[in-house]
Amino acid sequence: MGRRAAVTAFALAASSALVPSGPARAAAPTSAKVPKVPAGFMWGVATSGFQAEGSFPDSNWTRYVAEKKPGVTEPYKNSVDFRHRYPEDIARARALGVNVFRTSIEWARVEPERGRRDPAALAYYDDVVRRIRAAGMRPMLTLDHWVIPGWVVDQGGWSNPRTVSDWLDEADFVVRRYRGLGVIWITFNEASQYLVREFADEPLTPAQAATMQAALVRTHRAAYDLIHRLDPGAPVSSNIAYGTVLNGFMDGVLFDHVTEKLDFVGVDYYYGASLFNTSATNAATGEPWKVDPEPDGLYYVLRNYQRRLPKLPLYVVENGFSTDGGKPRADGYTRTDHLRDHIYWLQRAIGDGVKVIGYNYWSLTDNYEWGGFRPRFGLYTVDALTDPKLTRRPTDAVPAYRQIIAGRGVPSGYTPVRKPAWCTVEEPSTCLVPTPTPPAQ
Repeated sequence: MGRRAAVTAFALAASSALVPSGPARAAAPTSAKVPKVPAGFMWGVATSGFQAEGSFPDSNWTRYVAEKKPGVTEPYKNSVDFRHRYPEDIARARALGVNVFRTSIEWARVEPERGRRDPAALAYYDDVVRRIRAAGMRPMLTLDHWVIPGWVVDQGGWSNPRTVSDWLDEADFVVRRYRGLGVIWITFNEASQYLVREFADEPLTPAQAATMQAALVRTHRAAYDLIHRLDPGAPVSSNIAYGTVLNGFMDGVLFDHVTEKLDFVGVDYYYGASLFNTSATNAATGEPWKVDPEPDGLYYVLRNYQRRLPKLPLYVVENGFSTDGGKPRADGYTRTDHLRDHIYWLQRAIGDGVKVIGYNYWSLTDNYEWGGFRPRFGLYTVDALTDPKLTRRPTDAVPAYRQIIAGRGVPSGYTPVRKPAWCTVEEPSTCLVPTPTPPAQ
């Protein structure tokens, strides 16, 4: 069995044990009206250190690339060199009108050797945070976006109990450094995907995977308390990778075990929510540009998480759209269509009482998508392999996102390009009655 097939088998087996019975299902949308998002809504862009920075030190992922692990099809090179081009990229975000900028503080860069923190790395991250704030944006800082230092790999990674205490020591250092600056903290990015990728790439035995899962839960719980002690009032979460029929597995890795240690529900939504949409398979096989988007599924996903945790607000921490090397899709669906359609359904959720407080677009620029540059997710596209200048070229969605932010959403007369999918797993009634959409304007 190939390693990717093994991952799928592992996920399917785990999901059968972890799928919860679930709360009562949400009703269909009550109307086709779309209210403006509320005042104070957080519009953002997102990126991550390893994927965008370049000049990256020894880590699990620099080793995976060097070893050409399954799914690694292209060299990392210098990625899109955010490490040296961050002032201009932060300025691009500011020009969009966003008020949140998400990135990660990379442990491998800050502490390349046990006990030695790199002054140049700290000066770099200090300036990133300073510039984000100076541009009128709020930093959303991820402490772990699937990357650990090489020396942690050498001690056994998450299979070694010492890694939990080492991770928390680093978190303590980072939070102390940036406390009081209005940071929104993310402990682990998509813990379920983190586990699945380490299971495949390290690779982990099932017993080691179970050890890692337990370590992530223990670490998040401790980090939540640590952050609230050091940076009182700062919101803390760990964003969820929505997984359609496997969502029970996705939530069972970390989310279900830490719901009382979250200040908001962070949702990453990329793939369809309907019963017969196999788009997640395209992503798992390294072809996310083949995903068949289902924007209406975002409505039901947000509704159901709200019903599960009614006291917590929700934040779409990641939502994005991949093209194949920057080429147009054969069906003509554009990045602008995708963005507007998803925001439409987000507004529908708000109109039906879901407490959505923010939305981040993934990503500001194209970057290294865990094995290659072919998947293009950026608002600004970059030909990382062929353009030595790493020129940022705006896509059609740049003016569209700017317009959405300025208008507090899509206009009330907007008609989605994509029709609602049939039979979403989040709402069985859609298998019988189609979701209402507004009439053409």
